[in-house]
Amino acid sequence: MKPVYVHPSDLRGYSHLAIQATLGVTDLVEAMHHTILRLPAPTAKRVGKPTSRVHRGVDTTLRSASGWVYRVIRGATNLVGGGLDAALGQLKPELDAMESSAERATILAIVNGVLGDHMAAHNNPLTIQMGWRKDGKSLPLTTQALAAAWPTTSGKILVLLHGHCMNEMQWTRNGHNHGAVLTASSGYTPMVLRYNTGLHVSTNGRALAEQLEQLVNAWPVPVSDIRIVGYSMGGLLARSAFYYGEQAAHQWMRRVGKLFFVGTPHHGSMVERAGNLVDVALSVSPYSRALSRLGKIRSAGTTDLRFGNLVDEDWAGRDRFAPGADPRQPLPLPAHVQCYAIAAMLAKNHGAMPDKWLGDGLVPVDSALGRHSDTEHTLALPVQNQKVFPETSHLGLLDSQAVCSQLQAWFDAPQHAADGYAGAV
Repeated sequence: MKPVYVHPSDLRGYSHLAIQATLGVTDLVEAMHHTILRLPAPTAKRVGKPTSRVHRGVDTTLRSASGWVYRVIRGATNLVGGGLDAALGQLKPELDAMESSAERATILAIVNGVLGDHMAAHNNPLTIQMGWRKDGKSLPLTTQALAAAWPTTSGKILVLLHGHCMNEMQWTRNGHNHGAVLTASSGYTPMVLRYNTGLHVSTNGRALAEQLEQLVNAWPVPVSDIRIVGYSMGGLLARSAFYYGEQAAHQWMRRVGKLFFVGTPHHGSMVERAGNLVDVALSVSPYSRALSRLGKIRSAGTTDLRFGNLVDEDWAGRDRFAPGADPRQPLPLPAHVQCYAIAAMLAKNHGAMPDKWLGDGLVPVDSALGRHSDTEHTLALPVQNQKVFPETSHLGLLDSQAVCSQLQAWFDAPQHAADGYAGAV
């Protein structure tokens, strides 16, 4: 059977996106049209009104005429969109019953990673809802469902958190899965989460904290130990969940013994920083300023990767696209948990500074290891709890046998007895 890349029930969600894109492009073209009519200086900060009588007359006439055209386009687009939505809405129950595929899930993960916050705000049916999964299917947080999924489960759980624009099935790459190896003979039960990576990390972190509390309460046997592996954005999600779990006085945090970060951008990714520089460059001239709107469609989750935002205060009340210094409040690692970090670099040797900055192609080495020039932001991981893998890409971390061996060694190492929950996260 051929892979199903687009499910028939997705048509409604994609039609929403297409209509919104058409309206957005119409706004962009109108803005550029009106800017050009006023002939501003190439680097003008503001587009002023025409000064001569002739220019004012031309501007008023063309602006009025074009405004009518743009209103007609918007009206027709909304009319078509409403008709499509009504028609597809009638078919939704039948379409939802059709089988899906891993390929479709991958596409939806990417779409959500790029536009997930916008989709959630507009109730797009393609929006991913956070939840636990097994074999690609939703796993309800009830004792009965968990016992049926894991008949011989123990009180030890391994939680796996995927990265940006990904889903839980992508822990398996080229036939290898770190979680499967770590749980094969350890007695831990693997629990994988799917979430909308386009939402703010703090939004997902708060939701994950609640999910973990429900998981512990619903687990078929008393939970004795939880270990968490966070890949890329998943590591930020775990740290955010600890913060919000502390705020809510959750019990699950007392069960966590080890936390593993794999390619996590603790202090941001240079890819999102490059995106911010593009925003700045496009905003320099009034003729290109409207085009900067295209760059600003990227999601809240994406822009959180600029510095590694973890809590609401890191972004609330700020223009997330504006240039500026790191606004984050310092957030140490949980004091009662043994934490480990893995970084990768495309280069063969550690020597050159550009190689360290480039890191694995997405995350610099220092960011992945929690190092920062400001001591308040430094995560201060013990040297023996850090490891850098040369000649390895960001995605390559997922199927590297060397990475898996290191995780296994840390996983199997004796766990220090905690003196009780330290309360500092």
